[in-house]
Amino acid sequence: MNNIFITLDYEIFFGKSNGTQYNSMVYPTQKILELLDKYGIKASFFIDSGYLVQLYNYQKKYPILKADYQTIISQIKQIDSNGHDIQLHIHPHWEDSYFDGKKWIIDTTRYKLSDFSNQEIDKIVYSYKKALTDIVGEKVFAYRAGGWCIQPFDKIKNILKKHNIWLDSTLFKGGKNNSSTHYFNFENIPDRTMWSFEEDPCQEQKNGFFIEVPISSHKVSPLFFLKLIYYKKFGGSEHKKFGDGTSAGGSNWDKLRMLTRYTRSVVSIDGYKASFLEEAYRDFLKEKRGEHFVVIGHPKSISFYSLKRLEKFIRKYSNKNFTTYKREFYDEDSNDRTR
Repeated sequence: MNNIFITLDYEIFFGKSNGTQYNSMVYPTQKILELLDKYGIKASFFIDSGYLVQLYNYQKKYPILKADYQTIISQIKQIDSNGHDIQLHIHPHWEDSYFDGKKWIIDTTRYKLSDFSNQEIDKIVYSYKKALTDIVGEKVFAYRAGGWCIQPFDKIKNILKKHNIWLDSTLFKGGKNNSSTHYFNFENIPDRTMWSFEEDPCQEQKNGFFIEVPISSHKVSPLFFLKLIYYKKFGGSEHKKFGDGTSAGGSNWDKLRMLTRYTRSVVSIDGYKASFLEEAYRDFLKEKRGEHFVVIGHPKSISFYSLKRLEKFIRKYSNKNFTTYKREFYDEDSNDRTR
């Protein structure tokens, strides 16, 4: 059976403007939930737990944040009670970021988890996971690295094991970036939709402790990115993202690469990227590389256009198995993996 995973990275913006929590997280998430609930579909939400930890810490000093904290906790509880999946998303730069009384000051100098010491990584994974388990219980076992920066993996491997994080969904075939903050290279990962690994998520190792369920990817031309830029600027309200902040942005080299050659992009419901959702799924069915089709999205980057494309996709493939990591890989009775 083919499984379709709708996955959402639940976070604010990390660029020059964070935007408002309501417009970038709460409202777009509610719109997504309304659409999914209409068709009885469950999604997997990767919660940026560093934001939760810092909200909790700073609300004591700045009462203005108390309402933000309670609103986010309430929405996460709603997501969980409605049967959706809550999993761990780590942006460790929250350790160096702070609230100045008016806005969040984001410091991305240490953007990758591997930028921290072993002791710091242990504290981050423990406290960020605990922020979620305190809300939804002991069913947090999957991980997605912030900015796809999971490498080098050997520095975080044993700590993820220690805290019983055993499923990863970070990689995507053909992914590559190397900037002052981001580094990842997924060009030579297995050409499948699930594998076990131990030392390196890009290399299969049978009977490895970890399971990789990569995000699906799709080959796109420079023309696609030119259209994406056009619709961002001139697409009107339909193409305007709900979030009101700005992204950190990629490297100039990465932008040049996308505008001059064919590249691979994650299969996404963010903005105009939702335009190739159906085409990517048809290619997936033809290629027969495995059973898991994983779609990524960010509530902050959703638009009315992308919601329409997602609904069209759901209606067209309503006979397929839309599912979650919790449903496919986790046994709630034993609090352990099913495979």
